[in-house]
Amino acid sequence: MRTRLALVTAVVAATALLSGCTAAATAPEASTTAPSPSSATATPTPTPVDPVAEFVDERMSHMSLEQKAAAVLMLHAPGLDPAPLRAYVERGVSGLILMGDNVPGTPEELAALTSAVQVDPEAPALIGIDEEGGDVQRLPWDAAPGAEALRGEDPAATTQAFADRAATLAASGITVNFGIVADETDDLDSFIASRVLGTDPASAGARVAAAVAGEQGGVFSTLKHFPGHGQAPGDSHSSLPTAPQTLDEWRSGPAIPFEQGIDAGAELVMTGHLAYPSVDVAPASLSAEWHRILREDLGFEGVVVTDDMLMLQGNDLAEFADPNENAIRAMASGADLLLYVLPADPAEVGVSVDGLVGAISRAVSDGRVPEARLDDAVERVLTLRLTSVQ
Repeated sequence: MRTRLALVTAVVAATALLSGCTAAATAPEASTTAPSPSSATATPTPTPVDPVAEFVDERMSHMSLEQKAAAVLMLHAPGLDPAPLRAYVERGVSGLILMGDNVPGTPEELAALTSAVQVDPEAPALIGIDEEGGDVQRLPWDAAPGAEALRGEDPAATTQAFADRAATLAASGITVNFGIVADETDDLDSFIASRVLGTDPASAGARVAAAVAGEQGGVFSTLKHFPGHGQAPGDSHSSLPTAPQTLDEWRSGPAIPFEQGIDAGAELVMTGHLAYPSVDVAPASLSAEWHRILREDLGFEGVVVTDDMLMLQGNDLAEFADPNENAIRAMASGADLLLYVLPADPAEVGVSVDGLVGAISRAVSDGRVPEARLDDAVERVLTLRLTSVQ
C-alpha cells in the first residue's frame, strides 16, 4: 500500500509542476457528487479454502514421525479373512494390495471383505489390485479384454475395456488399479510382451491414454513400470534388468506412453526395479534422478508407488538384501508409497511392519531422509485417500 501511495503522490506532484503556478493557485471546487461505488475501496475476495488440503494439513499436524512412516506403506496379507488386513490398516498403513488369494468366489463377497478392512471413514485406506486383464487378472468375473486383444483394436476399444474393468473393481470396493502397462516392446521373447498395449511408443501411448480415460471416475489409474520395462530384458521378479538406451533415446521412445498416460490424468505411477545405466546405475525405484525426471520433465504430480519391494531381495544381489535399507533408499529417492506383497508371516522374508516404520523414522531423525521428503509423500498419499470418498 505504501508503494502505491508513494507512486500516486509522485504522479500528482509531477502533474502540478508541468501545469505551472496558475493551476496550483486555483482552488479546487467542492464536489457535490457522491462517490460512485466503483471508487470505493473494494473488499478483498477471500482466498478459497481447499477442503481436501485443509483436512490433510490438520491430519498431518497430529501425526507422529512413526505414524507418518507407517502411512507410506501398502501391504498384503494372504487369505480371505479380513482380520490380518484390517490389522495392517489399524497399524496406520495407507493401503492394501489384494492378490489372487484374497479373492473369494463372488463380487459381493469381495465387497464385504474390502468393507471389513476399513477403519477410517474420512480417509479410507487405498485398496489396490493388479487387474490388467489377460495374463494378469485377479478377478475371474472380469470379462473385459486384456492387452493382447486390445492391441489390434482402435484405442476406443481400450477405453471401453478399462471403463468396464473400473466399474467391476469399484463395485467390490477397490480404489486403485495397478493395471495399465505403459511399457512397450516388439520383442516377442520379452517376459512382458503379452502385457503391453502397443509394440511401439506411439501405439502404446495412444492405448495407455485411452485406458486412463476409461478408468476415470471409477478407480485411480496406475502407469507401470516406469521408466519402461520393455527395453530392459529380463524379469525384475528375479533379476535387475538393464536397458541400453541413453536418456535422449528414452525420451523419444519408452517415455512416450508414460507422458501420454500422465497427460490423460493417471493418479499414480509405479516405478520398476530396473536400470538404465546411462542415466543411473541404481534401479529406478531407488533412483533420485529418475524421480526427478518423472516430476520435473514429465510433470507428474501424483503418487509414486514402487513395484513390490520384495522383488529387490529376490534378485540375490547383496546390495539389496536388507529390506529396511531398501525402504530408506526408496523414500530418500522420491517414492511416496512402498508396496510389499507379504506372506502370512512377514518374518519369512525378513520383514516386519515395525521394522520398516522404525527404519524410516530413524532415517528421518538421522537426516538420511529429509523430514520434508517424508511429509511430501504422506501429503500426496493422504490426499489420494481422501479424494477416494469425494
